[in-house]
Amino acid sequence: MHFPVHIPGAALLRRARARLKAGGVIAYPTESCYGLGCDPLNARALRRVIAMKGRPNHKGLIVIAASIDQLRPLVAPLSRDDEARLMAHWPGPVTFLLPASRRVLPLLRGRHRTLAVRIPDHAEARSLAAVLGPLVSTSANPAGQVSLKSARACKKTFGERLLTLPGRVGGRRAPSTIIDFASGRVLR
Repeated sequence: MHFPVHIPGAALLRRARARLKAGGVIAYPTESCYGLGCDPLNARALRRVIAMKGRPNHKGLIVIAASIDQLRPLVAPLSRDDEARLMAHWPGPVTFLLPASRRVLPLLRGRHRTLAVRIPDHAEARSLAAVLGPLVSTSANPAGQVSLKSARACKKTFGERLLTLPGRVGGRRAPSTIIDFASGRVLR
């Protein structure tokens, strides 16, 4: 069953852009739940997401993008063959671990030398990334608790600490598959 894509209006997108630029956090719909997002290159924003989730710093976070072009500044240079291999899976529910570029903060990649990246098959999340730029994408819930599935639940749980964007969560029950690109090993 396909639903119409809901993209927030221009005024709400301006608020989201301003929030992200100021190091703030947004909540937005993804394939399986609402996600917490921020500018992946802003240390203050990354600390906020990690604190809101109560997530250990060493784990790292996922970044979603609308295109491989948006990911290039965040990952080590890729060959054309590697890009073609990635694009065979994207847009899709597959997150790949790729070597992180030097620009990537340890808060984003955790204790790893790789960065978890995805071009989602969820049209709303991909459209938001197209408009707002690459976004951190971690489930909207305190660590160890059930992922939130609605804007209302995000507002109830996190209140004014984030800007919650309306939309519809995709039909996936499980979070994205995570694959180490170099080895092909499935991690989740």
